[in-house]
Amino acid sequence: MRAAAISTPRLNKMPGMFFSANPKELKETDHSLLDDKTQKKRPKTFGMDMKAYLRSMIPHPESGMKSSKSKDILSANEVMQWSQSLEKLLANQIGQDVFGSFLKSEFSEENIEFWLACEDYKKTESDLLHCKAEKIYKAFVHSDAAKQINIDFRTRESTAKKIKAPTPTCFDEAQKIIYTLMEKDSYPRFLKSNIYLNLLNDLQANSLK
Repeated sequence: MRAAAISTPRLNKMPGMFFSANPKELKETDHSLLDDKTQKKRPKTFGMDMKAYLRSMIPHPESGMKSSKSKDILSANEVMQWSQSLEKLLANQIGQDVFGSFLKSEFSEENIEFWLACEDYKKTESDLLHCKAEKIYKAFVHSDAAKQINIDFRTRESTAKKIKAPTPTCFDEAQKIIYTLMEKDSYPRFLKSNIYLNLLNDLQANSLK
Protein backbone atom coordinates (compact mmCIF):
# COMPACT_ATOMS: atom_id res chain seq x y z
CA MET A 1 0.00 0.00 0.00
CA ARG A 2 1.41 3.40 -0.88
CA ALA A 3 1.66 6.08 1.72
CA ALA A 4 -1.38 8.32 1.72
CA ALA A 5 -0.77 11.85 1.01
CA ILE A 6 -4.83 16.37 -4.04
CA SER A 7 -8.76 25.12 -14.94
CA THR A 8 -6.87 27.11 -16.15
CA PRO A 9 -7.45 27.07 -19.95
CA ARG A 10 -5.99 24.07 -21.75
CA LEU A 11 -4.33 22.54 -18.68
CA ASN A 12 -4.44 19.16 -20.38
CA LYS A 13 -1.88 20.55 -22.83
CA MET A 14 0.41 21.92 -20.13
CA PRO A 15 3.63 19.95 -19.54
CA GLY A 16 3.85 17.99 -16.36
CA MET A 17 0.14 18.08 -15.51
CA PHE A 18 -1.36 14.81 -14.38
CA PHE A 19 -4.76 15.48 -16.00
CA SER A 20 -7.33 18.20 -16.54
CA ALA A 21 -9.97 18.71 -13.88
CA ASN A 22 -12.46 20.14 -16.34
CA PRO A 23 -15.67 18.05 -15.99
CA LYS A 24 -16.60 18.60 -19.63
CA GLU A 25 -13.25 17.28 -20.79
CA LEU A 26 -13.56 14.30 -18.47
CA LYS A 27 -16.92 13.45 -19.99
CA GLU A 28 -15.71 13.87 -23.56
CA THR A 29 -12.74 11.59 -23.02
CA ASP A 30 -14.93 9.02 -21.25
CA HIS A 31 -12.63 9.19 -18.26
CA SER A 32 -9.64 7.81 -20.08
CA LEU A 33 -7.59 8.72 -17.01
CA LEU A 34 -9.33 5.92 -15.14
CA ASP A 35 -7.94 3.41 -17.58
CA ASP A 36 -4.36 4.64 -17.46
CA LYS A 37 -2.00 2.80 -15.16
CA THR A 38 -0.01 5.02 -12.86
CA GLN A 39 3.72 4.95 -13.51
CA LYS A 40 5.62 4.69 -10.26
CA LYS A 41 8.68 6.45 -11.62
CA ARG A 42 8.48 10.13 -12.35
CA PRO A 43 9.84 11.31 -15.73
CA LYS A 44 13.15 13.11 -15.50
CA THR A 45 11.58 16.26 -16.91
CA PHE A 46 8.85 16.39 -14.25
CA GLY A 47 10.48 19.06 -12.09
CA MET A 48 11.55 21.21 -15.03
CA ASP A 49 8.12 20.98 -16.66
CA MET A 50 6.40 22.06 -13.46
CA LYS A 51 8.73 25.04 -13.05
CA ALA A 52 8.07 26.11 -16.62
CA TYR A 53 4.32 25.83 -16.06
CA LEU A 54 4.45 27.87 -12.86
CA ARG A 55 6.61 30.55 -14.51
CA SER A 56 3.96 30.89 -17.21
CA MET A 57 1.43 31.70 -14.48
CA ILE A 58 3.47 34.64 -13.15
CA PRO A 59 2.70 38.06 -14.71
CA HIS A 60 5.58 39.91 -16.36
CA PRO A 61 5.81 43.60 -15.36
CA GLU A 62 7.30 44.62 -18.71
CA SER A 63 4.24 43.34 -20.51
CA GLY A 64 1.88 45.32 -18.31
CA MET A 65 -0.18 42.18 -17.74
CA LYS A 66 -2.05 41.97 -14.45
CA SER A 67 -3.68 38.92 -12.89
CA SER A 68 -6.99 40.77 -12.53
CA LYS A 69 -7.13 41.15 -16.31
CA SER A 70 -6.34 37.59 -17.22
CA LYS A 71 -7.67 34.35 -15.77
CA ASP A 72 -4.49 32.65 -17.00
CA ILE A 73 -2.31 34.55 -14.54
CA LEU A 74 -1.98 33.91 -10.82
CA SER A 75 -1.67 36.56 -8.14
CA ALA A 76 0.15 36.28 -4.82
CA ASN A 77 -3.15 36.87 -3.04
CA GLU A 78 -4.77 33.90 -4.79
CA VAL A 79 -1.90 31.61 -3.87
CA MET A 80 -1.90 32.85 -0.27
CA GLN A 81 -5.56 31.89 -0.03
CA TRP A 82 -4.61 28.29 -0.76
CA SER A 83 -3.03 28.17 2.71
CA GLN A 84 -6.35 28.99 4.41
CA SER A 85 -7.84 25.54 3.83
CA LEU A 86 -7.71 22.53 1.56
CA GLU A 87 -11.19 23.50 0.42
CA LYS A 88 -9.94 26.84 -0.92
CA LEU A 89 -7.01 25.13 -2.61
CA LEU A 90 -9.23 22.60 -4.39
CA ALA A 91 -11.73 25.30 -5.37
CA ASN A 92 -9.01 26.85 -7.54
CA GLN A 93 -8.35 24.90 -10.74
CA ILE A 94 -4.70 25.96 -10.91
CA GLY A 95 -4.41 25.01 -7.25
CA GLN A 96 -5.73 21.55 -8.11
CA ASP A 97 -2.96 21.05 -10.64
CA VAL A 98 -0.18 22.42 -8.44
CA PHE A 99 -1.32 20.27 -5.51
CA GLY A 100 -1.73 17.32 -7.85
CA SER A 101 1.83 17.73 -9.05
CA PHE A 102 3.01 17.81 -5.44
CA LEU A 103 1.13 14.58 -4.73
CA LYS A 104 2.68 13.06 -7.84
CA SER A 105 6.12 13.86 -6.42
CA GLU A 106 5.10 11.86 -3.33
CA PHE A 107 3.65 9.01 -5.42
CA SER A 108 0.15 9.58 -4.05
CA GLU A 109 -1.60 11.32 -6.95
CA GLU A 110 -4.36 8.71 -6.85
CA ASN A 111 -5.90 10.63 -3.94
CA ILE A 112 -6.67 13.80 -5.84
CA GLU A 113 -7.52 11.85 -8.99
CA PHE A 114 -10.11 9.87 -7.05
CA TRP A 115 -11.48 12.97 -5.33
CA LEU A 116 -11.88 14.80 -8.65
CA ALA A 117 -13.42 11.74 -10.30
CA CYS A 118 -15.98 11.62 -7.47
CA GLU A 119 -16.76 15.32 -7.91
CA ASP A 120 -17.42 14.73 -11.59
CA TYR A 121 -19.40 11.56 -10.87
CA LYS A 122 -21.89 13.49 -8.72
CA LYS A 123 -22.83 15.54 -11.80
CA THR A 124 -23.37 12.46 -13.99
CA GLU A 125 -26.68 11.85 -15.69
CA SER A 126 -28.60 8.93 -14.21
CA ASP A 127 -28.34 6.72 -17.29
CA LEU A 128 -24.53 6.94 -17.16
CA LEU A 129 -24.10 6.33 -13.44
CA HIS A 130 -23.62 2.57 -13.65
CA CYS A 131 -20.89 2.72 -16.30
CA LYS A 132 -18.99 5.53 -14.61
CA ALA A 133 -19.32 3.99 -11.15
CA GLU A 134 -17.80 0.75 -12.43
CA LYS A 135 -14.84 2.61 -13.92
CA ILE A 136 -14.14 4.58 -10.75
CA TYR A 137 -14.47 1.47 -8.61
CA LYS A 138 -12.12 -0.60 -10.77
CA ALA A 139 -9.58 2.22 -11.04
CA PHE A 140 -9.43 3.29 -7.39
CA VAL A 141 -11.45 1.15 -4.96
CA HIS A 142 -11.07 -2.49 -6.00
CA SER A 143 -8.47 -4.42 -4.02
CA ASP A 144 -6.49 -4.96 -7.24
CA ALA A 145 -6.91 -1.39 -8.55
CA ALA A 146 -3.84 0.10 -10.22
CA LYS A 147 -4.45 3.37 -8.35
CA GLN A 148 -5.88 1.86 -5.17
CA ILE A 149 -6.80 4.45 -2.55
CA ASN A 150 -6.10 3.96 1.13
CA ILE A 151 -9.48 3.21 2.71
CA ASP A 152 -10.52 0.64 5.30
CA PHE A 153 -11.94 -2.77 4.40
CA ARG A 154 -15.46 -1.92 5.58
CA THR A 155 -15.67 1.17 3.36
CA ARG A 156 -14.25 -0.76 0.42
CA GLU A 157 -16.90 -3.47 0.83
CA SER A 158 -19.68 -0.97 1.42
CA THR A 159 -18.76 0.92 -1.76
CA ALA A 160 -18.71 -2.32 -3.75
CA LYS A 161 -22.29 -2.99 -2.68
CA LYS A 162 -23.47 0.55 -3.39
CA ILE A 163 -22.30 0.60 -7.01
CA LYS A 164 -24.51 -2.40 -7.80
CA ALA A 165 -27.39 0.08 -7.67
CA PRO A 166 -25.44 3.32 -8.14
CA THR A 167 -26.62 6.71 -6.97
CA PRO A 168 -24.77 10.07 -7.14
CA THR A 169 -23.69 9.57 -3.51
CA CYS A 170 -22.36 6.01 -3.58
CA PHE A 171 -18.71 7.16 -3.36
CA ASP A 172 -19.30 9.84 -0.71
CA GLU A 173 -18.02 7.78 2.22
CA ALA A 174 -14.78 6.84 0.48
CA GLN A 175 -14.32 10.36 -0.89
CA LYS A 176 -14.66 11.85 2.60
CA ILE A 177 -11.96 9.51 3.91
CA ILE A 178 -9.57 10.50 1.13
CA TYR A 179 -10.31 14.20 1.60
CA THR A 180 -9.54 13.92 5.32
CA LEU A 181 -6.38 11.98 4.50
CA MET A 182 -5.17 14.73 2.18
CA GLU A 183 -6.23 17.46 4.61
CA LYS A 184 -4.35 16.01 7.59
CA ASP A 185 -1.36 14.47 5.83
CA SER A 186 -0.45 15.85 2.40
CA TYR A 187 -1.86 19.38 2.61
CA PRO A 188 0.31 20.54 5.56
CA ARG A 189 3.41 19.23 3.76
CA PHE A 190 2.34 20.94 0.55
CA LEU A 191 2.22 24.31 2.32
CA LYS A 192 5.84 23.77 3.46
CA SER A 193 7.04 22.44 0.11
CA ASN A 194 9.31 24.24 -2.33
CA ILE A 195 6.69 23.96 -5.06
CA TYR A 196 4.29 26.12 -3.02
CA LEU A 197 6.71 28.44 -1.24
CA ASN A 198 8.76 29.20 -4.36
CA LEU A 199 5.61 30.00 -6.33
CA LEU A 200 4.36 32.31 -3.59
CA ASN A 201 7.74 34.01 -3.18
CA ASP A 202 8.08 34.57 -6.93
CA LEU A 203 4.61 36.10 -7.13
CA GLN A 204 5.21 38.35 -4.12
CA ALA A 205 8.55 39.50 -5.51
CA ASN A 206 6.97 40.11 -8.89
CA SER A 207 4.22 42.27 -7.37
CA LEU A 208 6.89 44.61 -5.93
CA LYS A 209 8.53 45.28 -9.28
